[in-house]
Parts: sequence; structure tokens; C-alpha cells
Amino acid sequence: MENYLRDYMVMLKVERNLAKNSLESYLRDLKQYHHFLESDLGLTTVLNVTMGHIRSYIRQLNDKGLAANSIKRAISSIRTYHNFLSAEGHINDNPAQLLDTPKIPRKLPNVLTIQEIDVILSIIPKKAPMALRDLAIFELMYSCGLRVTELCDLKTTEILWDSEMIRVQGKGEKQRFIPIGPIARENLKNYINHERPSLVDKNPNTAEVFLSRNGRKLTRMMIWILLKKWTNAAEINKEVSPHTLRHSFATHLLEGGADLRSVQEMLGHTDIATTQVYTHLDKEHLKEVHRTFHPRFD
Repeated sequence: MENYLRDYMVMLKVERNLAKNSLESYLRDLKQYHHFLESDLGLTTVLNVTMGHIRSYIRQLNDKGLAANSIKRAISSIRTYHNFLSAEGHINDNPAQLLDTPKIPRKLPNVLTIQEIDVILSIIPKKAPMALRDLAIFELMYSCGLRVTELCDLKTTEILWDSEMIRVQGKGEKQRFIPIGPIARENLKNYINHERPSLVDKNPNTAEVFLSRNGRKLTRMMIWILLKKWTNAAEINKEVSPHTLRHSFATHLLEGGADLRSVQEMLGHTDIATTQVYTHLDKEHLKEVHRTFHPRFD
């Protein structure tokens, strides 16, 4: 079975140019699927799988209490895997062809208000250790709507000062350019000029912008911990993650009158339907304003 899975992963990487995290998710899902086929059903090859076998696996996922989104992703992985086997001529009948994907209502993303973001950023003491770095991180994430991995991977050479933009390597190595607002630029310059030099001295070959105390590239978890630290200090009673700043970026742009295509471009969404979730969020905001201020809601 492993040979087919290896070939499939090569195809995903080379032909579909998927991001590292997406590749890891596919591999993890399909290894679990293979394990079930071998250990629970006694199959020695994926070529003998039937629709009944796949349904048994999905039942097992349900019995384990997996979240609907996790099951949906597993089904998607299995379907595309068997599509690959069929396209390559390894199987004549595709057992996953008629596999249904459960419909999951899209959850509106959690966002911060402009006032809450101001409170978080103002709570960071300017003279605290690493304060310039932390301010630059969160100003940039909110100003540019970056994914946390994009922020961690950002190189100094990708800051285009003259153009007032940054060049970002997004999902699937897709490149995009995003404007940087004046406040974010100022905070970024302060960090790079006054704090980063002492960090990079500890690890001179580091090209990434944002570094830890020992001069190494910051990880996703470090960003999460930093944000949690400052949101707690600001007494923000919401579930906040680095992605919340990205959601807030998109929502506030649309509330301010930005067009959907421009927001899609800045977020790096391939499908505009992904961006459209923020229009629903904007409608919820409008309804809340209506409820709050219209005289007929007294």
C-alpha cells in the first residue's frame, strides 16, 4: 500500500503544488486510513477496497467522536486518493466515486473590534524586553492580514520599503504583494533598527524578520503564546488566536467599504467564496447596528 501512497504524495507536491501543512494533513489522514484497512479489515492492498470498506472506516471515525470537519477532511482525502488510483489505471472501478461529503454549516470567524485591537496594542509597554518586536508583529498581522506561517517565514528582503509593501509566500508557494500601513511600517522600522540587530548577532545567518531572544526564527506556537499574553493583559474576554487578527483585517476592510476582489487578493484566497464568509460577518455587524440604534427595537 505504501508505494501507492508515496506516488500520490509526490503527485500532490509536484502537480498540485500544495503547501507543506496541507501535504502533512493528507499524509496523516491516509496513513490512518491504510492502518484501518490493514489492521481492522485485513486488506493487503488498497486496490481491493470497496465502497463498503470506506463506509466502515467513516463509521469508525464517527464512533470515535471526531469533529465533523475532521471527518469531512478525511473523506476528501480518501476520495482524491482513489481518484488518483483510478486516473493512473491501478483500479477500474472507483469505490469513492459516489462518496457523499457531509454538509457542515460555515462558522463565522471570531473577530476583534477596532477598539479591542487598539487596547491590545496599547497595553504592550514600549520599554519592556522585546516590546518593539511584539508591537511590530501584531501591527503587521493586523495591517496585512497575514497567516501566522507567512509572518514567521517573512524575510528582511521581502519588505519593499520604497513600495510600502511586503512580498508574501502564501499557500502552495503562491506569491502576493500586500501594502503596509504607516503605523505598521513605523513599528517595523523601530524593531528592525533598534531591537533586531542584537538578536541577529546571536545567529548571523538568520534571514527571517522576527526572531526569538536566541536569534532563531519564531514559531507559530511562540506567536500564539505572545498574543495570548497581551490579550490577557488587555482583559479581552474572547477566544483570540493569530488568525483572529487576519479575520479582523478582512472584516474591517469590508466594513470600511473595500471591494471583495481586493480583499481576496490581499488575503491570498484562491476562491472568492472563501472571502465571502466575511461579507456574511459584515451583515451580522449591520444587523447588530440596526438592532442597537433603530427606534423600532426599543
